[in-house]
Amino acid sequence: MDEDTPHVGPEEIPRVALTPAAAGLLRRLCAAHGPLMFHQSGGCCDGSAPMCYPAGEFRTGESDVLLAELDVEGVAEPVPFWISRSQYAVWSHTRLIVDVVEGRGSGFSLEAPEGVRFLIRSRVVGA
Repeated sequence: MDEDTPHVGPEEIPRVALTPAAAGLLRRLCAAHGPLMFHQSGGCCDGSAPMCYPAGEFRTGESDVLLAELDVEGVAEPVPFWISRSQYAVWSHTRLIVDVVEGRGSGFSLEAPEGVRFLIRSRVVGA
């Protein structure tokens, strides 16, 4: 991440939060796969859901913004939450809440075999 990449600092309202269900699933996934990361794109269908990968497996670059580093109780390392720069522009005044619901999401996201999928709920901030 370079100096021109937007980053929300810890002194501001947390831009990303986890529901208890999402935190529990992340603990299980970390135990099975090691350190994790999220990427939220603006694609269609499952591409608009937050995708969970082993840390570093999804390559981020200039077209992405590090929105948060999520501290999950019981997980040694924070879970970075990246968002595509174009999606960040659309959701710049939104707090994202990562939740879990039943059903299969993308086959690329680590939770897919669990029969659940991550999804985003949102709240407008700073209005």
